[in-house]
Amino acid sequence: MPEPPETPPTPEPAATEPVEPVVEVVEGGEEVGRLPLPRRDRGEVFGIASQLLGAARIRVMCEDNVSRMGRITGKMKKKMWIREGDLLVVRPWGFQEGKADILFRYSRTQSQYLARRNLLPASVNVFSTEARPEDAAPS
Repeated sequence: MPEPPETPPTPEPAATEPVEPVVEVVEGGEEVGRLPLPRRDRGEVFGIASQLLGAARIRVMCEDNVSRMGRITGKMKKKMWIREGDLLVVRPWGFQEGKADILFRYSRTQSQYLARRNLLPASVNVFSTEARPEDAAPS
């Protein structure tokens, strides 16, 4: 009886870039989508759009309490509209402290989801749906 042909050895996986951190969004027991999180190894941070400056520039208050001028990158310019109060992922420039690139914008629902899961730092967490003392009606 002839021997079965040998299968070639599987190559070891090549060293690749680290996988981007994501959060799986699950509602009602089924996966709805994935949300990208800032890649800390690349220096990315959360930020809140605080002022629209025009010409694809936005003033962003970052989680490290530094206000930076954010530049909307080319692939986002026409695809995503950013409003004041939106949660963003930004990458500060290494050579100019006051500037950053805007990489991603979360929708309001996605921002509230991240707030419920306690994935946002306290400095940018303005999306919690819990009743805050200042929002409560006076007695």
